[in-house]
Amino acid sequence: MKRKKITVAVTGLNAIDSPGPGVPVIRALKDSTYFDVRIIGLAYESMEPGIYMHDLVSKTYQIPLPSAGKASLLTRLKYIHAQEKIDVIIPNFDAELFNFITLADKLKKEFNIHTFMPSQAQFDERHKANLPEFGKKHGIKIPFSKMVFNVGEIPALKKEFSYPLVVKGKFYDASVAYTPEQAATYFNKIAAKWGLPIIIQEFVIGEELNVTAIGDGMGNTIGAVPMRKQYITDKGKAWSGISIDDEHLMKMTEQLFTSTKWKGGLELEIIKNAKGDYYLIEINPRFPAWVYLAVGCGQNHPEALVKMALGEKVKPYTKYDIGKMFIRYSFDMIVELKEFEKIATMGEL
Repeated sequence: MKRKKITVAVTGLNAIDSPGPGVPVIRALKDSTYFDVRIIGLAYESMEPGIYMHDLVSKTYQIPLPSAGKASLLTRLKYIHAQEKIDVIIPNFDAELFNFITLADKLKKEFNIHTFMPSQAQFDERHKANLPEFGKKHGIKIPFSKMVFNVGEIPALKKEFSYPLVVKGKFYDASVAYTPEQAATYFNKIAAKWGLPIIIQEFVIGEELNVTAIGDGMGNTIGAVPMRKQYITDKGKAWSGISIDDEHLMKMTEQLFTSTKWKGGLELEIIKNAKGDYYLIEINPRFPAWVYLAVGCGQNHPEALVKMALGEKVKPYTKYDIGKMFIRYSFDMIVELKEFEKIATMGEL
């Protein structure tokens, strides 16, 4: 079968100790048997490794930080589209999704650029700060949580929480605090990086499980692959994991899609305690950095997303391989200084 040629723009090209999903998403699209994909990278910083992976990324453009607002982003995307004729954009960072969701209709109507993302209401509902209400509404267990706006509120937390507890940023970062002093330190550190509020969450001990999944926006689960973390970094990120057979976890995922009618990719972070209870810790509103495991298990979620973005019919995946592992690694790329200088000064490479 002759593959359909398309151009897809992808964000999240970083690869720090908390890596972005961009490069795994690109690898998945390059593995597509349906599309012949040309990749345009969208980068925020000139040190993002995906910029220099020329076997995966044909050209990269720098885009304004999310804090610059949607007008700045739209102006930049109009310029990039004039050069590259983008068919689909896949944003991969939580913090940028508000701008992309707001612009989605305009991008489609004026430039025929397709996206496949949750609605603003869906995006807001699953915020960490709103997760307790989300759990009540959709019948899912959530650890007790509370929003905190001032470090002076930390001492009073002992009335509602026992230590250890988890201190979380509204977009990223989470640390386990064993004392009020630690909680205050993490509060200040995370607030300085991501702003307020800070979320304080009950610490649940148990097995750490994750699901990468995609929904069609009408209540159907197009694909889902659960995994158990095998090696965890000091930031709580999975550096290796294994696909597992967990019927309860799959039913929980399908129930969530049916109830929320979620549109696009997501990641569920779950703790299974010693009693066998499943607690939803977070919903990340985009593909995780380990999404390539799903491809290795027989489900190409990024390919399915692009198909649905273009209005094509997609059959739900009905199975996946169990016992497949991913092991993350880092390696040193050799990059010409002139390439770094070009992206840093000209904003494209």
